[in-house]
Amino acid sequence: MIPDRDRIYGAVVRRRLRAMGIRDKPISPASPWQNGFAKRLIGSIRRECVDHVIVLGEMHLRRILQCYAVYYNDVRTHRSLDKDAPLVRPIQRTGSIKSHTILGGLHHHYVRV
Repeated sequence: MIPDRDRIYGAVVRRRLRAMGIRDKPISPASPWQNGFAKRLIGSIRRECVDHVIVLGEMHLRRILQCYAVYYNDVRTHRSLDKDAPLVRPIQRTGSIKSHTILGGLHHHYVRV
């Protein structure tokens, strides 16, 4: 188990882990990049967004990341959620399919209208 250095992982938790035969190896102090969940999200942001966009400044980057966050939570499918988005949306069974561009065409959202 690789926990961060949060105080909730105190001596009681460490004793219980050892009793169950699980070794813990906390991440280094002040090293959030060692957290697997954060590392995976940062990798997704880089691969799916920032690596394909020329950033023109801090405010531009903030707008790009806000738009990507909406896409990531509302539209993008996730394997761990059985190819659904974190914010559940209704199934659209009828209508013609239209494409909505996201991040200037970097990603698309297909909906029935």
